[in-house]
Amino acid sequence: MPPVVPGLPESGRPLSVEAQALVTRALAGLPPGVPLVDAHIHMVALRQGCEVNPSFLKGVDPAKRLAGHFYMEAGGTRDLERFDEVYLETLLRRAGAFGRPVRLHLLAMDRTYTKSGCVDRPHTDFYVPNAYVVDLARAHPGTLVPVISVHPVRPDALDELERWAAQGVRWVKWLPNAQNIDPADPRWDAFYSCMARHRMILLVHTGDEHAVTAPWQAYGNPLRLRRPLDHGVRVVAAHCAGDGRGEDFDHPGRRVRNFELFLRLMEEPCYRGLLYGDISALVLVQHLKRTLLPLLRRPELHERLLNGTDYPLPAVGPLIWPSQAQLLGLVSPSERRGLQELKGREPLLLDFVLKRTLRDPLTGNRFQDALFTRDLD
Repeated sequence: MPPVVPGLPESGRPLSVEAQALVTRALAGLPPGVPLVDAHIHMVALRQGCEVNPSFLKGVDPAKRLAGHFYMEAGGTRDLERFDEVYLETLLRRAGAFGRPVRLHLLAMDRTYTKSGCVDRPHTDFYVPNAYVVDLARAHPGTLVPVISVHPVRPDALDELERWAAQGVRWVKWLPNAQNIDPADPRWDAFYSCMARHRMILLVHTGDEHAVTAPWQAYGNPLRLRRPLDHGVRVVAAHCAGDGRGEDFDHPGRRVRNFELFLRLMEEPCYRGLLYGDISALVLVQHLKRTLLPLLRRPELHERLLNGTDYPLPAVGPLIWPSQAQLLGLVSPSERRGLQELKGREPLLLDFVLKRTLRDPLTGNRFQDALFTRDLD
């Protein structure tokens, strides 16, 4: 019998037989007892040393206030007093909908800094300290994996890396477009050497950034990752650089899609075993045709892809359209109906089931089973 997957508490409705069958099929073929991995989960909080730019809560910028509204709704509550607790509780409950072990990589986020090393508060949309995500991971061992964030311009950057590496932390997160980090800057060579020595993994946003303030979009160019890669750092290019265009440093004067530059890096033999991509956010409506579908058609790259959701974005209703997936021939009408039922009720499960259901209408290619249990630790 297919498992009954719970809806959100306020719905109180089990899934239909059609939707349950879709979930069962998505889970089939995966080794029992092996955790499903989500390498890209954002932690957001208002206390515990965390910060959110007031413009998302009560600022005069209507776009930011609307974004703040969507993010809070996606996190499970608009109650500012209980937001931290409810966000975490909602995340863990949604993870429980799979009915099997999961490993969620929980991301810290360092502040934005100026080139001279001063905190740039106007451009810091949110801040999540490393100690907070490490403490949460210790409270939920086996389910939450801590991912620290250290801006390399900080005077204590190397000490911070060493501190957490000594405690077993292996993942570091950067959002260069928003944090003002040029991955190609030679000033970070000692930082990269430290990461390589401890076999730490750099999860770095690639492509343009639109969810938060990002004045430095050029830093999302994946070709800038050659510097950490050349230092032997394992790098996961978040979103496979699915947004925007970047300067083609190999052909000066040209600008091409960042996704094409990512594919070029993946094809360079010297980066095998070092460069990976995560498919977080690629089921959002704007990425289905131009990024996700071309990846489906490159099965030789699938062994170097990791699963991720960019949570809480899958819980933002307007961003995932099962109907668009049907129009592109990626899912059938009956599959679209089951996916539509999951939408708004179980966003983590929706993201997973959609990715497991998608197939290239020309080749029949799907993402391989191992992609959904792959981790680099």
